[in-house]
Amino acid sequence: MIKGILLSIALLVSLQPLAAEMKGEYIQPNNYTPKVRVETSMGYFIIELDRLRAQHTVDNFLGYVSRGQFDNTMFHRVEEGYLIQAGGYMTNYSEIEPDAPIFNESGNGLKNQIGTIAMAKQLSGAHSATSQFFINVNDNTHLNPGNSWGYAVFGKVVKGYDVVEAISQVKVGYSEQLGYPTVPKQMITIIKMVILDEEQ
Repeated sequence: MIKGILLSIALLVSLQPLAAEMKGEYIQPNNYTPKVRVETSMGYFIIELDRLRAQHTVDNFLGYVSRGQFDNTMFHRVEEGYLIQAGGYMTNYSEIEPDAPIFNESGNGLKNQIGTIAMAKQLSGAHSATSQFFINVNDNTHLNPGNSWGYAVFGKVVKGYDVVEAISQVKVGYSEQLGYPTVPKQMITIIKMVILDEEQ
């Protein structure tokens, strides 16, 4: 029995570093501009995150990426000249299992300008963002904070913006599975996301 307990303790201790690595704050902790490659069914693009201005948001995003929770997901909202949105649904239309909502860092000085990535809020309030994010394909100034909380920008596309633009121009329509009006008629998927090494 004692041997079994010791083995359980040893297993728990060995898993602790792995569990820590899955949390965003432990991923390249000294890198203030980590990069993520987003591989989609229409090509790839690279996002540079801004940990100095949006630490909690970046750590939250990196956690999902490191656990592979954005792999095999879809762009479920596409509006040409506005934004493309993902991070909510798997390709089988089931929802991503979200972490707890995070603090809204929309007051960090970063603006919802073309090519930036921001968190999508839920209907429950200002501090309700979990896994869903969007990329602006226009300067969406009305999404910035003013008299009320805005949408927190936490990075920008630094390579492959033409892929983002191409996604924003696909034909969309109403999805019976999701109940949304602007879902791509031909599913656009995120095959996987990869956190790049610091030197890249």
